[in-house]
Amino acid sequence: MAKIVPKNKAPGVDFCGVDQYYYIVRSDLNCYMRCSNFNHGEDINIFSLHPSCINGEHYLAFEDDHFYIIKGNFYRRVTNMNTDEGSVVYSLHPNCSGGDHYLSAFGYFYIIYQSRGVYRRTKNMNKDEDSEEFTLHPDCKNGIYYFGTKNYYYFVKPHDEWGIQYYRCTNFNTNADAETFSFHPSVINFLPGGLAIIHGKSYGIWECIKTITNDSETPITWAKKITHKVGYDKEKMSSVEHNWKVSSTVSLQSGGLTKLIVQGTLSITAEYGGCSVNTEKENWSEATEIEESINVTLQPKKKLYIWQYVLGIGTKSILYCRDMKFEDHPDPPTENPLPPSTGTL
Repeated sequence: MAKIVPKNKAPGVDFCGVDQYYYIVRSDLNCYMRCSNFNHGEDINIFSLHPSCINGEHYLAFEDDHFYIIKGNFYRRVTNMNTDEGSVVYSLHPNCSGGDHYLSAFGYFYIIYQSRGVYRRTKNMNKDEDSEEFTLHPDCKNGIYYFGTKNYYYFVKPHDEWGIQYYRCTNFNTNADAETFSFHPSVINFLPGGLAIIHGKSYGIWECIKTITNDSETPITWAKKITHKVGYDKEKMSSVEHNWKVSSTVSLQSGGLTKLIVQGTLSITAEYGGCSVNTEKENWSEATEIEESINVTLQPKKKLYIWQYVLGIGTKSILYCRDMKFEDHPDPPTENPLPPSTGTL
């Protein structure tokens, strides 16, 4: 079963929220999602991140419509992550640094220290004003993402038999009023590992594209052209964005948002539905049929099998690689021709 990549293995990925909207930041894709309801997948917009707002370790939003981007012992406060409007940088108070997750709700900032099983509440992360620490309720300790809005805390639980879900409560210490919600598929598609949950796990296989047989008693020379597909079959993944409004800057900068999400999915480990391969040097232009000249001498009563490496998600082959192999037996090659990816994403 594929799972969402947790925050501690997904640098630059985070959730945050304000009173009206929820956000998912994909700094690895240089963009973020804004949605008015994760459960129903309503009003989904994708915007590009301003260069000064990328590569944050944590992202959170406050009820005054400010966004906070934490890097090391500093945080950047902006009113718009797309334009970097109103930006100002502050230092984190030592008592507020080193958290596993950051969020805001009820007029406070909250810092989750999962290994210690506690959370810190403060009015100001620069001065650590009006601060206090509380014990995390056991049911609130194992979230893979945390975020807040004006009147609620939220945390995303690890994948279970009911899929990927998020929980809403008003007290991390007692968890007395927790409610559970499922994510809409359109939201899951945007999460790291989400494509594998919705469409199926990734795979890499060798496909036999041609078999040549010499049934005669003498050697033959086979000199012909074979046709095969090379590139990215983007139509097979076109449904991913059907409920999204993607800003033109995202599309222009990325050359296609879905393409980047697919690339990321293929690069993650099998635990999260990926293949652990780096495909950046493959041909990601639209898949086309190409011809290649083949000239081989085949011995009597022998066969030649021509294999091509193909990557896919679920049941759909989506990336036809340039790698080809010639074998004299019907078993596909066993090696993976693509370089391994670095990191989880």
